[in-house]
Amino acid sequence: MKISYDAEDDILVIEFNQDKIIRDVSLNWNVNIGMTNQGVGEIVIIDAKKAGLLPLEIGEELRAA
Repeated sequence: MKISYDAEDDILVIEFNQDKIIRDVSLNWNVNIGMTNQGVGEIVIIDAKKAGLLPLEIGEELRAA
């Protein structure tokens, strides 16, 4: 998994694998899911910081897992 952030454009990309994206699914205007033959390949979030998704934080429920 690779996470990258473009501060100039406020775009967060979470890449799960480097397989070819075969279909894009938009969850809403700023979240796009790139699907591969194996499932989710990447998630792209536009205006990530503006939406409150940065800085990334791990919640207590995930820390306990």
